Amino acid sequence: MAHFGFPLEAIFIFFAVVAVSVYLDLFAHKKSTVITLRDAARWSIFWVSLALLFFAYLWIRFGKSWADLYLAGYALEKSLSVDNLMVFMAIFASFGIKGILQHRILYYGIIGALIFRAGFVVIGTGLFQASPWVGFVFAAFVIWSAIKMLQQPGNDEEIEDYSNHWSVRLTGKLIPVYTRLHLERFFVRHHDLFKDDAANATEDRGNAVSIGGVTRAGALYATPAFLCLMAIETSDIAFAFDSVPAVIAVTQEPLLVYAAMIFAILGLRSLYFVLAALTKYLVHLEKAVIGLLFFIGAKMALQSWNHAISDTGFHISPGWSLAIVLGMLALGILASFVFPGKEDSQG
Repeated sequence: MAHFGFPLEAIFIFFAVVAVSVYLDLFAHKKSTVITLRDAARWSIFWVSLALLFFAYLWIRFGKSWADLYLAGYALEKSLSVDNLMVFMAIFASFGIKGILQHRILYYGIIGALIFRAGFVVIGTGLFQASPWVGFVFAAFVIWSAIKMLQQPGNDEEIEDYSNHWSVRLTGKLIPVYTRLHLERFFVRHHDLFKDDAANATEDRGNAVSIGGVTRAGALYATPAFLCLMAIETSDIAFAFDSVPAVIAVTQEPLLVYAAMIFAILGLRSLYFVLAALTKYLVHLEKAVIGLLFFIGAKMALQSWNHAISDTGFHISPGWSLAIVLGMLALGILASFVFPGKEDSQG
C-alpha cells in the first residue's frame, strides 16, 4: 500500500474541525454548574458522530483502506481510554474534586493531551519508518501492557491515593500549595486568600501554619485543582506509552494515527461522565481490550517479521483489522450484559 502522506486538504479539515469543536465545547459549558448524564451522553454522541464523519470523508476522498485504518485506530484508542478514565476517577476521588470542576480539569487535561500526543506520534512513527526492527520493540510494549492489565487485581474496593503522586510532590517543591479548594481556581494569590487577615499574615509570614492551610508562605499558591491536573497530565503521558505503540501497530501513517487518537481523546471528557455511571455494568470490556492488545502486538510482530526478516505470505488487511477490533469490543460489551457481575445480578 502506498503512503498516505500529509494531504494538505485532509490536514486543514482535520485541524479546523478539532479547533472549532474544542471552542464549541468550551463555549457550551462556560456557564454550566453541573454536568448531567444526559448532557454528557449528548456530547459523547456528538464526538463519536464527528469521528465517523471524518471516517466517511477519508473513505470518499482517499479510499476505504485508509478509512478502515483510521477507524480501527480510533476504536482501539477509544477502548484503551476506558482504563484511563478509571484512573481519572481515582485521581478525582483523591483530591475531592466533584461536579463542574472535574469538567474544567479534564478540559485542560485534554488540551495537554493534544500537544503531548503529537510529539509521541511523530517520534513513534519516525522510529518505525527508520527501521522495521523497531516494530518488534513496539510489539513488546503492547503485549507487556496487555500482561500488565491481566495481572491487575479485580478488586475495586481499594482505590489508589494520588494525593501523594510524584507529580504532586514535585509541584509542591516548585510552588507553595494552598491545601484547600478555592472556588474553581488552579492558582490563588496570597492577597486574595488572606486579605481579611492581612495583619496576621504580615506579622508572621514565614509561618505556614499561622496563615492557614498552606505548605509555606509565598505570593502565589497552587490549589488542589492544579495538583489534580498535574496528576492527570502525567498519568496521560504514561498512558501514551501504551496507546501510541498500539495504534501505530494498526497503521504507521502519522496523520491517521494522530487523527484516530485525537478524535478519541476529544470525546474522553464527556465519556468520563457517562462511564462513571455505566462502568459497573461493562464488567467484561476490559477482558476484550486485553485480548485486543495481544492481537495488535502479534500483528505488529508479524508485520515487522515480514519486512525485516522474510515475508511469511500472511498479511492482515485493514478491513480485517477493523473487523477484529470492532468485533472484540462488541463481544466484550455483549458479554457484560449477558453475563453481568455478581453485584449487578444480585441487584
